Amino acid sequence: MAQKTTSDETKTKKDTSLEDMKAFLAKACQAHIDPSAELMSLKRLSGGASQETWSFNIEVAGKSLPLILRRAPGGQRDADKETALPLATEAALIDLADTVAHIRVPPVRFVLASEDNLGEGFIMDHVEGETIARKILRDAEFEAIRPDLARQCGEILGRLHAIPIEQCPELRAAPAHEELAQYHQTYIAHNHPHPVFELAFKWLADNAPKNPRITLVHGDFRNGNLMITPEVGIAAVLDWELAHLGDPMEDLGWLCVNSWRFGQIDKPVGGFGQREELFAAYEKSSGIPVDPEQVRYWEILGTLKWGIMCTLMYEAFRNGTDRSVERAAIGRRASETEIDLLHLLAPQNQ
Repeated sequence: MAQKTTSDETKTKKDTSLEDMKAFLAKACQAHIDPSAELMSLKRLSGGASQETWSFNIEVAGKSLPLILRRAPGGQRDADKETALPLATEAALIDLADTVAHIRVPPVRFVLASEDNLGEGFIMDHVEGETIARKILRDAEFEAIRPDLARQCGEILGRLHAIPIEQCPELRAAPAHEELAQYHQTYIAHNHPHPVFELAFKWLADNAPKNPRITLVHGDFRNGNLMITPEVGIAAVLDWELAHLGDPMEDLGWLCVNSWRFGQIDKPVGGFGQREELFAAYEKSSGIPVDPEQVRYWEILGTLKWGIMCTLMYEAFRNGTDRSVERAAIGRRASETEIDLLHLLAPQNQ
């Protein structure tokens, strides 16, 4: 995975030292992968607000096998505060996407058991590629593959939304009114008045899709969660922790939110393609026609959601929970979403 890393000496949370973690991880790989497995390296990857991600290698029969550990912070998930899926459920969804929908994902090797002493998490293969949008959208090495990415996204989402619901693990249902209610409650609780947000809440409540299809929804299908290579394009779909049952047009609308275009505003699909390309590929893959107005609804709701998330970043900086420059900088981006919302809502007010 192409992500920045912190020092190998990063300590885990709670009471587990790095050396203890190495010992537990080696034993887990011996138990679940190969008795001869030897741990060769371990380093914490940055990125990912809700889960820990660690990169490591094991040696089996003289060959090095690169792997990723994805686990709850400190190994312990707080169900009362955590909005992400249990990691065992996320692992099951990744496997389902692979085996049923034939979507490229990092294959899951095993889910951590209590006797592994590492807490809640799972081990998956390391997949080579790039996730940083700035590089994908601007670097010359991705120039040839960029025009095909919108089509690939449409094909993948069409297959994803065709996965039978009865094959999915237990998931929350989150149609439009549920999503709207959740974020409105968050908006009110944090007391950061934004008149544009209130206008958007009113429009969204008045225009919610009626009787939409209900399917498996990835929930965070966008730049940053797509592993891209110059050779194949989308090499893996990452971070399934927000998956749920809902309107499949949510995934298409979220992908088109302006914040994920990183300046390439003339290419609404992730900064690399056009809506028409996305929709045509989705319809061909799924056999289901796309209603552009329904996608637009979810683009507006997605923009509002990101704006509220930005205010939460500021709140974390303001109250001292996280005084990082990143939190403060993202917090300021709430104003960008207000401009985006006015642009999206303007046609309805003419």
